[in-house]
Amino acid sequence: MPHSAFLNVPYDQRYEKMFVALIAGLCAFGLRPRATLEIPGPSRRLDRILELISACRYSFHDLSRVQLSHGAPRFNMPFEIGLAVATARWRPAHQWFLFEARRFRIQQTLSDLGGTDAYVHGEGPRRLLVALTDALVRVSKQPTVDELYRVFRRLSDESIGIRRNYGTLFGARAFRDLVFLATGFVTREMA
Repeated sequence: MPHSAFLNVPYDQRYEKMFVALIAGLCAFGLRPRATLEIPGPSRRLDRILELISACRYSFHDLSRVQLSHGAPRFNMPFEIGLAVATARWRPAHQWFLFEARRFRIQQTLSDLGGTDAYVHGEGPRRLLVALTDALVRVSKQPTVDELYRVFRRLSDESIGIRRNYGTLFGARAFRDLVFLATGFVTREMA
């Protein structure tokens, strides 16, 4: 069974291509993406998020969109990286990775992570895939950037129908379909 990878990313239309690239890339590295999208239930949301993070070997946190929204910043994403950092302290096998659109912005917005370099993607899917190759350099499965991009393009094409069917890519079923398709593309494209 592949290692799980928690995704802490913006759930908005502007981020869709990056979301698809991240799913495609993680699947190509042999990881199973997980997200809060898939954990509905009666228990408290915070408990579910913490359980999911602690069940994953890796977590990927894209803070490129932490900004003012409707007059106030949203703190969910920085809070979730805090949960991942704490998880890694009591469970050292958990590794977390920080992504950002611009170099050095994290020093201004979250200085407590001083000494942590963010993987910079410039809000481009291909650059995100390159950043993944740097972040996951120690993972046993090592796809090339071209292989990652082929899987991304196939998944991106299919995401149009998924969005049409569900109205969004950021729903539980849409997420599950994206992961399922990406895993299949990896098997066919990289066999």
